[in-house]
Amino acid sequence: MELREKVAQLPTQPGVYLYKDGQGKILYVGKAKNLRSRVRSYFNEDRLAEAKTGSLIGEARDIDFIEVDNNKEALALENNLIKQYKPRFNILLRDDKTFPYVKLTNEHYPRVYVTRRILKDGGTYYGPFFPGNLAHRLVHFIHRHFKVPSCKIDFTRHHTHPCLQFHIHRCLGPCVTGLTSEEAYAAAVRDVKLFLEGRHRDLANELERRMRAASEEMRFEEAASLRNLIATVREMEQKQKMDAAEGDDLDIFGYHAEPPLVAVNLFHLRNGKIVDRREFFWEDQDDFEAPVFFEALLKQFYLNSVYIPGMIHVPADFEGRAELEEFLSESKGRKVEIHTPQRGSKKALLGLVETNAKHSFDQRFRVLKPSSKAIQEALQDALNLPEPPRRIECFDISHIQGTDKVASMVVWEDGKMKKSDYRKFIIRTVDGNDDFASMREVITRRYGRLQEEKQPFPGLVLVDGGLGQLHAAADALVEIGVTDQPLASIAKREEWIYVYGQEDEPIVLDKFSPILHLVQTIRDEAHRFAVTFHRTRRNAQRLTSELHDIPGIGPKTVEKLLRTLGSLERVRQASDAELAGVVGSAATGRLRKHLSATGATTPLVNIASASEPMEETNAERLR
Repeated sequence: MELREKVAQLPTQPGVYLYKDGQGKILYVGKAKNLRSRVRSYFNEDRLAEAKTGSLIGEARDIDFIEVDNNKEALALENNLIKQYKPRFNILLRDDKTFPYVKLTNEHYPRVYVTRRILKDGGTYYGPFFPGNLAHRLVHFIHRHFKVPSCKIDFTRHHTHPCLQFHIHRCLGPCVTGLTSEEAYAAAVRDVKLFLEGRHRDLANELERRMRAASEEMRFEEAASLRNLIATVREMEQKQKMDAAEGDDLDIFGYHAEPPLVAVNLFHLRNGKIVDRREFFWEDQDDFEAPVFFEALLKQFYLNSVYIPGMIHVPADFEGRAELEEFLSESKGRKVEIHTPQRGSKKALLGLVETNAKHSFDQRFRVLKPSSKAIQEALQDALNLPEPPRRIECFDISHIQGTDKVASMVVWEDGKMKKSDYRKFIIRTVDGNDDFASMREVITRRYGRLQEEKQPFPGLVLVDGGLGQLHAAADALVEIGVTDQPLASIAKREEWIYVYGQEDEPIVLDKFSPILHLVQTIRDEAHRFAVTFHRTRRNAQRLTSELHDIPGIGPKTVEKLLRTLGSLERVRQASDAELAGVVGSAATGRLRKHLSATGATTPLVNIASASEPMEETNAERLR
């Protein structure tokens, strides 16, 4: 049956239609109040003349549909199918970072984390929070005042000593028997819930009751601590009241387009203040039309969102605006309005967002170099870090089937690679092919020494590999008492980034993302440095071994040859006069005789690293 004939048999009810190619792959998903009428319109001459529609119909070989009861169901189903199948003819929301939440886990001793994904795991989620670092500041406040931790320590195992967080009064110490009681920990968790729910008055009343009790029992230090916390909570309560009176929540979209390239900025206003900005980019919008584009964008952005603002401003009105308003209002439980400002302060604010979109367009597509601070903030936001990472140290392991195991550490600092801080490691304690044990050794040596010397830790530790390498590095840090070091890994195959503490929600960045490119560049540099060191060490060992086999050639002569000529191949190619100038005529004769008999050749070796004692010295610099 031809496509036109199948279209003629579609129902006239609401639903979702799916264009498919000859292999059954979905090319496009759309919704309609009347399926037959909407799909038939694709075959009008005017529509077929459009590049996008013409290409779609030219590739489509089949059409499927799902009938639903009403247009609202069609709207929701269309959005879900687009997110599931990512059809290439749909406008897809790229590089979509999610909002940060604070999660209170469902455990015997609950913990708090910052997360960007909501899972059905029994935990309680609070948020979203704007800007992203607000969630981290709240969790830090909880550590400091309520002492409920974020650590990954297994509370079900026996521990003899608490970690550093207990000693600096950031944790109650549930990991060690006797440091806290179940009742005290449960009370702290109740306080955290009141705090995160915004019930500051109830929290202050509860803290005041406990302060009086502590005072009556002559626990004056505890009472003073509660008094100070009450003052902080009262202050936050007053600030919350003031913010609530200043304005409603508003999201504003602006764009700059030079098809097929499009940049969109989204400003979040909360309580009348700009609290966050987000950027989105497309490189495939040949037939860009603002109304169609923003209708698709808003549906993808808000239909499955946990939080929906009361007001949304867009630069172009679109056909399904009223329908989308109604759907979002029902989801939110209060009225949601979508407007295109035409004049006044709202129009001026929209202009500000569009100006920023133009700057984003230039930075992304005109290859302008962003500032170091901008890069650090983008890294913080993309990887959900507590602070912008000024310095990143990245590690990689290199060997051939477990032999000549070495590791590298490269450094990115203030927007560029810092080669003077690169380090090499020779793996000493690991037998065989065990990359995880090698990573544990290197991380322990590096950061154990930083601890001894009281040197600052980097803003982020990055390891080359997947979850296994990440957990090996984390185990090494925990072993030396470091529990709050930001740590991440990048897996080669998928190019997913795993952040320690958020392993269940890997960060999947768009392939065009500058942040992904930066992390890949750092990872690739660590790999290059490790492989080069491994090759140098392996070749030097083989060269020295072969030269030592020559009768009458001693260690000092070998060292002179390697330092001067660098490789066995260069020794073979050197003239007799050149060799004699290095090792003398007698040794030159022995070399010529041996090399003529064996005909051995070996790849060129790095002269600077040819000496085994010198490599050991380089590795020893960081133990």
